[in-house]
Amino acid sequence: MNDRLLRACRREVVDCTPIWLMRQAGRYMAEYREVRQKHTILDIIKTPELAVQVTLQPVNAFDLDAAIIFADILPPLEAMGLSLEFVRGEGPVIHNPLRSAADVAALHVPDPRESLGFTMEAIRLARRELDGRIPLIGFSGAPFTLASYAIEGGATRNFVLTKNLMFNHPQPWQELMDKLSALVGDYLKAQAEAGAQALQLFDSWAGALSPGDYRRYVLPYSRRAIQTAQSSEVPLIHFSTETAGILELIKEAGGSVIGVDWRVGLADAWRRLGQDVAIQGNLDPVALFAPLPDLERQVADILAQAGGRPGHIFNLGHGILPSTPVEHVAVLVDMVHEMSRQE
Repeated sequence: MNDRLLRACRREVVDCTPIWLMRQAGRYMAEYREVRQKHTILDIIKTPELAVQVTLQPVNAFDLDAAIIFADILPPLEAMGLSLEFVRGEGPVIHNPLRSAADVAALHVPDPRESLGFTMEAIRLARRELDGRIPLIGFSGAPFTLASYAIEGGATRNFVLTKNLMFNHPQPWQELMDKLSALVGDYLKAQAEAGAQALQLFDSWAGALSPGDYRRYVLPYSRRAIQTAQSSEVPLIHFSTETAGILELIKEAGGSVIGVDWRVGLADAWRRLGQDVAIQGNLDPVALFAPLPDLERQVADILAQAGGRPGHIFNLGHGILPSTPVEHVAVLVDMVHEMSRQE
């Protein structure tokens, strides 16, 4: 098996830098758009055979070093009792968002092996289809990011409702985060039990928080989820965006690998985080629209900042954008391998 990713997670020497890309299965690929013409996102996620088909599309198209199971961070909220819909042109919508302490109290913490069993089955099927080619990554949203979706009812810019609960209603906030951290940790652990060989925790919205608020209101719950997940002894990537100001706190919350975005230099991030964790990142997704010589320059700069140290996983600082040129994705993957290859 190509185990570059797993070796990099353990900060071991590899023959070249491993690369995978967030949202590597998605709308930029014609194969995915063809599936989406016939099925909704939730239909694909909840039909293991379709989820595996989409999971394998980028793996079959590019020389990637990992597959990530096709799923979404929000179905766990649906399993807790919230009504989830993906609205075309608008994105995910929670139709019964949390608006009171009673709403939080009504949420239940299900066994993910049952309520999210479709993802466990997709992982088992994907492992069989990959047949040892490359590792499979499982994932979950982090407690804070899931809480924000559940409270706001969808995407938000200012997090007014979320922070109002956080600041002014400490008991419901703690109850909500206790429930989410329990579910997230167990969900990740269940994915490892089903066959995921690495895990990623997506705290996509943690950048909305000040360092003090992150430490007080979020860090303990992310740490609890990560500790539960890592009891499976599978490496875990702790991903967040716009968190250059709290990188040290992200590390304190836990993870074998810390994801960083393009808003902080890789060398600076590594200096701040230290040598005892691996790092994932950190190309700007929009760089994939640049002329290839410019893309090559940016790739070379990131690899130079990594300096050949063990423990670097090349990725974007966030997901591939829908209109990304497919040929640039192929070139990027080959560039990273060729430019980092150890003789």
